[in-house]
Amino acid sequence: MTFDDVLNELRSQARGTTHAETSLWVSGQLRKRIAAGDLAPGSKLAEEALREALGVSRNTLREAFAALHAEHVVTRIPNRGVFVAHPSADDIREIYRVRRFVEPAALLWSPRAATTELAAIVTEAREAASRGNISGMATANQKFHRSLVARAGSERLNTLMDQVLAEMRLVFYAMAADPVFHEPYVEDNAAIVAMLDAGSLTQASDFLTAYLDRAEAQLLAAVSGGARAS
Repeated sequence: MTFDDVLNELRSQARGTTHAETSLWVSGQLRKRIAAGDLAPGSKLAEEALREALGVSRNTLREAFAALHAEHVVTRIPNRGVFVAHPSADDIREIYRVRRFVEPAALLWSPRAATTELAAIVTEAREAASRGNISGMATANQKFHRSLVARAGSERLNTLMDQVLAEMRLVFYAMAADPVFHEPYVEDNAAIVAMLDAGSLTQASDFLTAYLDRAEAQLLAAVSGGARAS
């Protein structure tokens, strides 16, 4: 998806909602596009084009940028503008530090609930894997982990997870052409669903902790390799 495509979607979204021109709404719209993979690391967020598409003031847009910058999702380069961020190795470590506190605990302490939604996401991921659709696998994985945390029933945790997953999508660009990274996690997610169905919450929580450790190590190795190559 190009930046112009994103602008067209934002225009449509802005016309169809009453958002009172809030920076919170604007940052949410941009975060959603980043989390969906529509805006790649390094993409320039042209201020005037975005302001026109969203129908907001310059100050409102800049407040939204400031919020996203605090979340490490965008970066402002003096005299050049605002860009979608490239997560560093330290960013990856911090993301996974947060995920290890939040996600295994959500599995362990959330109220018992049906796993229908989680199972449907696993099916979506398996279909993407069968087609070699790496972006589809990454998107399904994002949805799966968002759904895990949503089981806790906490609006604050959902907001935190939205922020984490937006930054995670940028991290996944380091593995964009590597199905060897994504495919094993499809079946790992299926295993988590099976553990939840069996009522094995502690096992599921421990399994997810080890899963997150493995993913962090793989992503750090990829970032380190890219740094050496450059």
